[in-house]
Amino acid sequence: MTQGDVLVRAKSLEVHFPLPAPGPFRSSPGAVRAVDGVDLEIFRGETLGLVGESGCGKSTLGNALLRLVEPTGGAVEFDGTDVTGMPARELRALRRRTAMVFQDPFASLDPRFTVGESIGEPLVIHGLHRGRERRRARVSELMEIVGLNPDLRNRYPHEFSGGQRQRVGIARALAGEPDFIVCDEPIASLDVSVQAQVVNLLVRLQRELGLTYLFVSHDLAAVRQVADRVAVMYLGRVVEIGDGVAVGDEPQHPYTEALVSAVPVPVPERERVRERIVLQGDIPSPTNPPSGCRFRTRCPRVFEPCPDHDPVLQPVGSRQEAACHLHGVTG
Repeated sequence: MTQGDVLVRAKSLEVHFPLPAPGPFRSSPGAVRAVDGVDLEIFRGETLGLVGESGCGKSTLGNALLRLVEPTGGAVEFDGTDVTGMPARELRALRRRTAMVFQDPFASLDPRFTVGESIGEPLVIHGLHRGRERRRARVSELMEIVGLNPDLRNRYPHEFSGGQRQRVGIARALAGEPDFIVCDEPIASLDVSVQAQVVNLLVRLQRELGLTYLFVSHDLAAVRQVADRVAVMYLGRVVEIGDGVAVGDEPQHPYTEALVSAVPVPVPERERVRERIVLQGDIPSPTNPPSGCRFRTRCPRVFEPCPDHDPVLQPVGSRQEAACHLHGVTG
């Protein structure tokens, strides 16, 4: 990939949520640093997997890239244009080129709308396929693309299964003909038997439509199935990023090693003898992260520089970057 292939870029991106003041005459006690200085590039046509424990800032980062939440620092670029402070009118035009597939398809669909109305709503908002019959034909086409019978367009979300509702959500995301889609835990709420079908659908759509994905998940095994590259987040920061196979087979950060060790191996003989890395303690509060390396309070390989120096992402081999003092560079 070259610099010209970058579709989405985050530069020192921060999203902090101020804590409420304890009283009318007291100042706020601080802020939750959900995203705290992330540099990230997503290349055109690729799937970047984003993994980490619950609360590490994955979903907030995805929302910030789409400006569904406002960054408190840094910048977001889309196709070479800085969109961080973009006015609402210009941002509206950008919305057509981006979309999101949400974790809970039932909560993300208006129960008062038929699925046909939900899928067709972006067409109305963006002025696409004007006229009732043209919109109706486009909705039918989108339903067929995601594997749904168009005759079901007049049914309501509660009449569909979880997997079918997620297909409706994907069809709605495709309605504006986007370039970039954030898939925020798109299979987490689905039965295991349905998850593979939805993953295969997303892979097929990317191949046929030339889409770019940010695939957010806490499940490293699922991410490795779909992602070209994988980024690992911990406490608001990206601690490792690189080729999906390399990150899974040869993790370069102790936190990534722990995540990989938790993924079940489908070979009983290997599963019985492999070593699990069990992290001690809880994730520190994002309102007051540890000094130096944020992972040091749980790291089994912590040593002298970790409390005092904040590690930066640096190349490790030809296919990965890791923010760890074990690789010799400090920030």
